[in-house]
Amino acid sequence: MPPLTETVEAAACTTTPDLTSLLGKDEQEIARVMQICNACRYCEGFCAVFPAMTRRLEFTAADTHYLANLCHNCGACLYACQYAPPHEFAVNVPQAMAKVRGRTYQHYAWPSTFGRLYERQGLTIALALAGGLALFLALAAAMAGGLTDKPLAGNFYAIFPHNLLVVMFGAVFVFAVAAFVVGVVRFWRDISPARDAAPPGATELAKARGPAAVEAVTDIARLRYLGGGHGEGCNEDDDRFTQSRRWFHQLTMYGFLLCFAATSVATLYHYLLAYEAPYPWFSLPVMLGTVGGVGLLIGPAGLLWLNLHRGAERGDAAQRPMDRGFIALLFVVSLTGLALLALRDTRFMALWLAVHLGTVMALFLTLPYGKFAHAVFRTAALFKYALEKRLPNRIAVGSD
Repeated sequence: MPPLTETVEAAACTTTPDLTSLLGKDEQEIARVMQICNACRYCEGFCAVFPAMTRRLEFTAADTHYLANLCHNCGACLYACQYAPPHEFAVNVPQAMAKVRGRTYQHYAWPSTFGRLYERQGLTIALALAGGLALFLALAAAMAGGLTDKPLAGNFYAIFPHNLLVVMFGAVFVFAVAAFVVGVVRFWRDISPARDAAPPGATELAKARGPAAVEAVTDIARLRYLGGGHGEGCNEDDDRFTQSRRWFHQLTMYGFLLCFAATSVATLYHYLLAYEAPYPWFSLPVMLGTVGGVGLLIGPAGLLWLNLHRGAERGDAAQRPMDRGFIALLFVVSLTGLALLALRDTRFMALWLAVHLGTVMALFLTLPYGKFAHAVFRTAALFKYALEKRLPNRIAVGSD
């Protein structure tokens, strides 16, 4: 057996012309570094990327998209790699994955034009859209006589009728869901295990789906792969381990889910129990929304701080406007929502309601084209990984 260094050098020099000619520049870089990593295997236990990598000898475009969305950018492999820059092999897995991951958001976006626009000027578009919608709603309320100096006791529907809000936000919500569904279906068709695998492959695939779905959901709920290669957390630029990125992600994720739960409970109250807003401070919708709102303040603020202090070698600098635009919108939505709750019995309620509704609408309009898309594509990638582990390698695991 040749020494490890010779094996890795051979992998670094190996190219497959028929394959690389079909890949873009960024996809070729993933194929190159994965061939080197496949020869080394030092990081095999760090995260899902490396075990998934070992099931492949060559890497198609679909494979690179799949692996890129499995990567959680914890940084452990970069700081552990003996072939990382300034080594001549220049192996930088997090950066290579980040570039392709950003391409998947754009490639699978629907309509695709929106994805390209938001990627270039994410922060500017997010804040401008939120401000524009908030101003529009404030002017609409003023023209209807809603911006009054008299307190309205938290009665939002005295300013914007309930049915109007349902139509407005229902349309935006349906659009966002449709965009996500179209995008993830396209993504899954490219990366999913072949559905036409001959028996017993099809039978094994069917049996594996249930347990794989449970594993994927569990890994997402725990944010397992933000624990870093040794469970000590992600690496910062000084090479130290910290759980801060995982904690801020959890605060953001569960804060968002609690706010969504608050809206869902309020909807059930309204339609099933004929119990209409405003709700008291200690009602379930208000308590869920308050706790979720606090999480959506702390989580995005922490993620933005980490993003501003993260070194360029850890990711793709071109995606920072998109990342920061999404984080900023989450923060502003939470801030305006909590301010509205605090001021709902004052004469400022109508204005804050317009501001909050404008930012919420902007958030949902841009969700399919911003960083939130990684949650959808990563869920699909984790499900595929959980499936692959339960299938023998003789079953096709590339694109359909």
